[in-house]
Amino acid sequence: MPSASPRPAARRNDAPATGFGRPLGGPWLVPGHDGRLTAYVSVRGTILRWTQTAVGGDRWQGPEALPAKGVTHLSVVYGANRYAHFLGLRTRPTGDGWSRVDVMYATQYQTARPMTQWHTLGNPHKDIATAAEAGAPTGVVTPDGALHVCVPTGSGSLELRREDAKGAWGAWKSLPAAGATDAPAPAATSTGLVEILVPTRVSALYLRQAKSGAPLERGEEAGVVPVPGSATPLETAPGRITYYLTDAGAGGVVALRPGSWPLPLGGAPADGRIAALRTSLDGFDCTVLAVRGAAGTVNLGVCATEGEQSGVWWTDTAMRCQGDPSIARDGRGRVVVAALDTEGRLTAARQEDGQGLTLSDWRLI
Repeated sequence: MPSASPRPAARRNDAPATGFGRPLGGPWLVPGHDGRLTAYVSVRGTILRWTQTAVGGDRWQGPEALPAKGVTHLSVVYGANRYAHFLGLRTRPTGDGWSRVDVMYATQYQTARPMTQWHTLGNPHKDIATAAEAGAPTGVVTPDGALHVCVPTGSGSLELRREDAKGAWGAWKSLPAAGATDAPAPAATSTGLVEILVPTRVSALYLRQAKSGAPLERGEEAGVVPVPGSATPLETAPGRITYYLTDAGAGGVVALRPGSWPLPLGGAPADGRIAALRTSLDGFDCTVLAVRGAAGTVNLGVCATEGEQSGVWWTDTAMRCQGDPSIARDGRGRVVVAALDTEGRLTAARQEDGQGLTLSDWRLI
């Protein structure tokens, strides 16, 4: 079903060189209230931002530099409110041979507008040695606008702090998980429930709410070991999350739904994160997956939503990239895929008219 051009990205005359050093993370594609997409890339001490100049257009303004001095392990999350939330860690020497590690956050409320200052959420642990082992924060936004931030610890526990829709933060809370590794995958359903897939060294386990606002409770374990950082959640039916991840044992992509066996989807992913998106193709509800393949190129997979057992159509776009591709729908409902080329430059391809998922040529933006 999907098809893509094998030609490399063409240089646009007005495509600026970044000049900010080698990318450390991203890209992240975030749709805004006004229908324009924004792309973010993390470099040392800075977040680079590109914004579409028109809804559904192929011209972008940027890169603009947003301050992120001292912030590492960056991630970008958003919810139905379309705010872009930036999460990361800041490490500062204390002068006695130790370092203080804080979880940091900032927010961009409107497309192309300035972000807030960075604020600290502190650290789940007060002991400075234990606090230094905090892992990269991940987050999710519920439909009411509440931001939930998850932090794995060096001891294998998982900590959660929540900001409500009015901007008030609660205290850090320990979740019922043990043996957690990096990159838990939090998700929020359209019905307002939060759940988290927690990777461990021997399996993965589910944490779920019984109702909105209730504590997260431990559920069953999944019969697969995720490659660290590969899992991504997608709501594939009202109130039901499917997790797409790379199986550390078999090496292929797997679909996980609570209460079901892991379903192998094939593919040949590398060690990065899988991007997932629901969209309509030829009038059918479909799921599109994007991942950097083992050969270092962007791979796309398409299947019927929750119909993975009928087959996933994989295609290699031949676009060589570094890091993980990102995928979103623009303001006209078309699929846009973004990736960093081998030189660290931001490139994108978008859905063209035609059957299935046909991508345009890759272009530098």
